[in-house]
This record gives sequence, structure tokens and C-alpha cells, in this order.
Amino acid sequence: MSTLAQLRAALADMLAEDGTLTDPAWRGAVETVPRELFTPSYFEEVPDSFPTRYRPVHQGDDGWLEGVYGDRTLITQLDGRIRPGDVTEGTVTGSPSSSSTLPSLVLRMWHQLDVEARQRVLEVGTGTGYSTAIGAHRLGSAALTSIEYDPVVAQAASAALGAAGYAPRLIVGDGLRGDPEGGAYDRLIATCSVRYIPLAWLHQVKPGGKILVTLSGWGYASGLVLLTVTGPGTATGRFLPGYTSFMIARPHDRPPRPALALLPGDERPSTIDPAVITTWTGGWVAQLAAPAAERLGAGAEQVLWDVSTGSQARTTPGPDGGWTVVQRGPVRLWDRVEAAVQRWQEAGAPHQEGFGLTVSPTGQRVWIGDEDGPGWDLPV
Repeated sequence: MSTLAQLRAALADMLAEDGTLTDPAWRGAVETVPRELFTPSYFEEVPDSFPTRYRPVHQGDDGWLEGVYGDRTLITQLDGRIRPGDVTEGTVTGSPSSSSTLPSLVLRMWHQLDVEARQRVLEVGTGTGYSTAIGAHRLGSAALTSIEYDPVVAQAASAALGAAGYAPRLIVGDGLRGDPEGGAYDRLIATCSVRYIPLAWLHQVKPGGKILVTLSGWGYASGLVLLTVTGPGTATGRFLPGYTSFMIARPHDRPPRPALALLPGDERPSTIDPAVITTWTGGWVAQLAAPAAERLGAGAEQVLWDVSTGSQARTTPGPDGGWTVVQRGPVRLWDRVEAAVQRWQEAGAPHQEGFGLTVSPTGQRVWIGDEDGPGWDLPV
């Protein structure tokens, strides 16, 4: 057995041992698809750097293959334009904008999609093409259409897929609009996150079909939801256990903002510990309550800033215990967050599998427990 085959087998063994790989057919995809073709170079974080710096790792460098066949996300682009080959020496800063998702998450999502042979799948976010290749190996290239927003990323993925022997239908365009030729898909899987479910998807997936996508927002909280399409423009489903996050789709990303300036406002005691919104689900609830706000800070010192209205909220520990919040602007952000967190806590503070989502032509609502439970409208 070659070294590469051994590395793929070892990755498959690891994913089987941790419970990710439960279907032999998907295991065969992991053992066959050459991830090194899709990640000939990538960025690694420089430890303890602030702001975070990245160094490029290229094919043949020490540790390159170990990174490729480790269960880790490999960053392949920064700021929507900088690729590892663009850095000729030293390190670089930037915001990750494209990556090869860690294999365990790729395989877990393909399992959760519950796709069967002969079903048509639309993938939103080709990225490096590794996930696309996994799906094409299992289902056949003819069953899979994949859309990538970035033409440079799409070109590299197309070349890698061809070199690996797969030929799914590839589209360069806005995946939030779905297949520009329309479609009657059985499944849709997204490897980017969205602030709300694009209506085009709900008309391109057949009634009874499923959509698997991560909901996210400008507060950097995320939740993976599996929806069943109930009719044209309608769907319902529940959020899944675990912790899943993806880069937000570029059309749904927050607008550029100026440097943050903390301004005076109205001060009062906070009725909740601000640190609760630093937890996975607490941050999710806060984002549902204030979807246009970016969250900054740590622990009890939190800052919410809604760049669209200029509204701000910032919390600090109180001098005699408790916490203080200062708010300004037309949207009382902390009032909304407090109310949402209290409703969540009154419902037992469930993790995200206790939440669901209902989508209709008139709106999209996340709820706790069941559709009649407390909930929040998404910013459609």
C-alpha cells in the first residue's frame, strides 16, 4: 500500500472510530478521494500572533501531508483574494475566506443529508472541491451539481476534480440563487452559512426533499439545521446536535464598518450575566434577538454594535457586584438580548437541537420546543 493510500486509510479509521463514518460507501469515498489534489497549499496560523498571522504551507514542505490528512480545516484563501502561492516570503494577516473543511464535518454532513442513490443533489459552495469529490464518488458525478461564488476558487476546484477523475456539473455564480437553470433537486447541502434561507432554494428542492445548511449572522453564532421542504416556498425542520460553523456566504456578510468608537449612552444594571452570550447557544440566542449587531468583547465585558443604525450596547462588571450596561441609538440592543436570553432560560436553556425553523413565503421563524413556542424572526 502506498503512503498516500495508508494516510487515507488512517483517516478513514479515525473517522470510523469516532463514530463519524457509519456507512461503508462513505468510507470508500474517504479511502479513495485524494485530498492532496484539492489542497496543494494552505495557510497555517502562526501561534500566539495578534492580529492572527498566517504562513503558507506548500506541497513538499515539512508537515504538508500531515496537515492534508489530519482532521482539520485548511485555510486556502484570505480576504477573498490572497492564496498561499501569493505569499513569497514571511507571513501575512487577513480574514479566512475559503477553506477545505475538516473531513469529519464533511462526512458528518453527508451522512446527515440522508441522501440515496439516484437522488439529485445541489451543493452550494464548491470551495476546494474535496467535499464535492466525496459526494461524486458516493453518488456518481451525474447526480451532483455544485456552485461556487469565487471564480478563482472555482477554477482551482474544477482542475482538482478533473485530476481526481470526477466530473460533476460545476457552476460559477451566486449559490444563494440556486441553479440558474432551475431544478428539481432531492437534496441541497451548503458549505457556507447564511443569515436566512434563500427562497430560490425552496423552489428548487422538491416537496419532501431536504436542505442542510448552517444559519449564522453578524454575531458569529451558528447552528446547523435540516429542513424538509413542504411545498413551493415552504419548509420546516430542526437544528441538529453538535457545533457546526462555516464562513458566511459573501452576499450575507456584514457591511464594512468604520473603526469602533465607544460613545456615551444610557446606563442601567444588566439583569443577566453578559458572559452567557459567550457560550455557544447563549451567543446564538443573542444573535437571534439582535441579528444586525456584531458582537465583540470577552467575558462580562461585551460590546454589541449595529452598524446599520449606529446603536451600541456595552457591558462591564458593576463596582459592587452584578453588571452594568450602557446603551445608545434607536435600537436598544441589550434590552432585546436580555429578553431573549431570559425566554431561553425559562425554556430550560436547551442546546440547539431544542430549536426549530419554519419557513414560509411571509417569513422565517426560529422557535424553541415547537412551532407555538417562543421564537424570533430571521432578517429576511
